[in-house]
Amino acid sequence: MKYKVAIEGQTFEVEIEDVYARPVVAVVDGERVEVWPDNGQSSRPAISPGTAPVRAAAPLPRHAEPAVSSGAAVRAPIPGVVVGISVEAGARVERGQELLVIEAMKMKNAVRATRAGTVKVIHATVGQQVKQRDLLLEFED
Repeated sequence: MKYKVAIEGQTFEVEIEDVYARPVVAVVDGERVEVWPDNGQSSRPAISPGTAPVRAAAPLPRHAEPAVSSGAAVRAPIPGVVVGISVEAGARVERGQELLVIEAMKMKNAVRATRAGTVKVIHATVGQQVKQRDLLLEFED
């Protein structure tokens, strides 16, 4: 399904194949983006053409690599500033759980776990400027 989304005077064409998938994969003006709905519901969200009650989480490179790798290393999906860290070393996390937040172009982008695991070490700090693919944290298993 295609949507037109206006943000701060700019209009973007957004194509979403399955709005009920988690994460939702959208194509925004030709750029693949992973989106996690931020509506506080676990059931199917009410989304209609022209509305977008979602928060963009992380652009995906063109070859569809996940924003957060499924391996032991979690890398920055986009360049920006780390504005929040939601976990600590030794914490057990579930798939989809927010790990940290990167701010880029005045948007806060949640970086979420693509798998369950235990956080081994956090390499990022709040306020740190990161480049795309910088190592943010590692899982033990």
